[in-house]
Amino acid sequence: MKLNILHEDNDIIVCEKPAGVPSQSDRSMSLDMVSMIKTYLCEKNHTSNPYLGIVHRLDRPVGGVMVFAKTKQAAAELSRQLQSHEMNKRYYAIVSSKVLPSEDGKPVTLEDYLVKDAKTNLSKVVTSNVKDAKQALLEYMVVRNVEVEKEECSLIDVHLLTGRHHQIRVQLGEHLGGIWGDTKYNPKFKDKRGWTKIALYSYYLTFKHPKLKKTVEFTCKPTEFPFS
Repeated sequence: MKLNILHEDNDIIVCEKPAGVPSQSDRSMSLDMVSMIKTYLCEKNHTSNPYLGIVHRLDRPVGGVMVFAKTKQAAAELSRQLQSHEMNKRYYAIVSSKVLPSEDGKPVTLEDYLVKDAKTNLSKVVTSNVKDAKQALLEYMVVRNVEVEKEECSLIDVHLLTGRHHQIRVQLGEHLGGIWGDTKYNPKFKDKRGWTKIALYSYYLTFKHPKLKKTVEFTCKPTEFPFS
């Protein structure tokens, strides 16, 4: 599998993670992004153990833009930006419902409280007074109505404001019928075993370069089904 490198310098490397590829090694032992980039750096720099810091993650079924740190200093600064919400991410999602645009043309805000169940690796919407509940915020705008396999759906642009476990998938499942192809949070797909396609893609990422201190932006649009 060939890496799609969007940008590389001495401090960071920005790549497109293909859908279905883990962000880092997991129990499946499948080829993952960290391993692929390390192999690339080894071959390029003729070194045996290059440093590579993973700053953020995308769920395995989700494709999109990811930044990795090539130095410990860059990793620390990017992690700080992530924690302080200075790193901004936008996603395209196709939901299994026909969503109406907001009347005023402004983004719609979804606010929930989520709790993660470590045993099932699922999150759910709860009330704010539940133990370990964390606030989850996102904004979305309707791009257009689309049809996927004869089903009326909507393509929406999601701006993630907090980074909770499975946040977009949980909130869109709670409010907008669920993401097309999501076997965890979309009732229409929960019985489809082995389903691998999910219509969620991280197409935009912006942050301050950890060394140059200037804002950088990276965009990569989805080209595969069901977005195509």
